[in-house]
Amino acid sequence: MLDSRPSDYMLNVEGLTVSFDGFKAVDDLSFYVDEEEIRVIIGPNGAGKTTVLDLICGRTRASAGQVWFRDQELTRLKEHEIVRTGVGRKFQNPTIYEDLTVFENLEISYPSGRTVFGALGFKKTRAVIDRIEEIAETIFLADCLHHVSGALSHGQKQWLEIGMLLIQDPALLMLDEPVAGMSPSERIRTAELLQTITRGRSVLVIEHDMAFVENIAHRVTVLHQGRILAEGSMDKIKSDPRVVEVYLGH
Repeated sequence: MLDSRPSDYMLNVEGLTVSFDGFKAVDDLSFYVDEEEIRVIIGPNGAGKTTVLDLICGRTRASAGQVWFRDQELTRLKEHEIVRTGVGRKFQNPTIYEDLTVFENLEISYPSGRTVFGALGFKKTRAVIDRIEEIAETIFLADCLHHVSGALSHGQKQWLEIGMLLIQDPALLMLDEPVAGMSPSERIRTAELLQTITRGRSVLVIEHDMAFVENIAHRVTVLHQGRILAEGSMDKIKSDPRVVEVYLGH
């Protein structure tokens, strides 16, 4: 067991394991994510991809192993405490407030308004408005700020949820299948978005769309039966016969 984290990575996953009724969904998993890196996790259904994100964000408790995020070990923390360390998580389906406008969704996600006391004293200052407008521009929704969010396309809803995380300024952003259900043009713009938001943060992505993965990934980790099958550049992954056999070939 480590007593201090390695110093040269943003995220250090060491020996991470979780069992459900004796089945090891994640089995002695170790990997490392650099500052400003886009790491993509791929693999067949049931490989343990989403479970890895659940373990990092505290949604699921590890049976063994450690997760170091910069200078903090996360496996002992509660889910909301992990958020406060600077870890943001987006799930597969958008969870936005559809009856509110884009502006209002971003406003209620602003850090000062997220606690009871913060909400009581929260004021929509010029700085808050400027930050909301900046995020809306980043996520391609500047022209939709005052539109009701339920009227947005599926892809725009995905961008809005990413914006709701970005406004909290996480240092690590975890996205579970961010382009699922998007049109081809939306997928291209989402790749542009992820490449933009890595300035100053790292992004961990689960994705099945290999063309999208090729557009964004700095490094790819391939999971199979809860363990790492292969890791490296997309070119290396595509030429690995084990990966072709268990995943890409299907």
